[in-house]
Amino acid sequence: MRYTELEIPGAYVVDLDPHADSRGFFARTFCAREFAEHGLVPTIAQVNLSYNHQRGTLRGMHYQDEPAPEAKLVRCLSGAIFDVIVDMRPHSPTYLRHAAVELSAANRRQLYIPELCAAGYQTLADDTEVAYQVSEFYTPETERGMRHDDPALGIDWPLPVAEISPKDAAWPLLSREEVRR
Repeated sequence: MRYTELEIPGAYVVDLDPHADSRGFFARTFCAREFAEHGLVPTIAQVNLSYNHQRGTLRGMHYQDEPAPEAKLVRCLSGAIFDVIVDMRPHSPTYLRHAAVELSAANRRQLYIPELCAAGYQTLADDTEVAYQVSEFYTPETERGMRHDDPALGIDWPLPVAEISPKDAAWPLLSREEVRR
């Protein structure tokens, strides 16, 4: 695998290193040893799958706070997504900044999202399926989120939002105190 760090410290695009022959190719998508060598959390507590009917569907922005923060490794299995992460680590030099990566079945890229970074994505195609490995068990009492359209974040989503859950649409805007940190 090839690891390319993004503008958000600890966030990486993980590209496959395929070994091809006449049958197609073989590639590793996860290796705990390699993750640890790159300073990434090598634990997988859960693997989640989401299916999205419609292009323009938006999921997010979510993260888990202390004491159960989770790192994620996201991959698009069919279709395509515009995946966005926001640094929610208060002492980080990139606090509240975001980075975006297109993940698709065609490019086979993965996105490693470090702990305490919010994540969300918008589907770029109908019938999009996304899998993500998560380092911590889902802990509802530590779940946090923010609005995808919060002006303090300035995320430029590629499409109008066609579908969003009531929960994701109701996350609060960031407070002045959060934005000033």
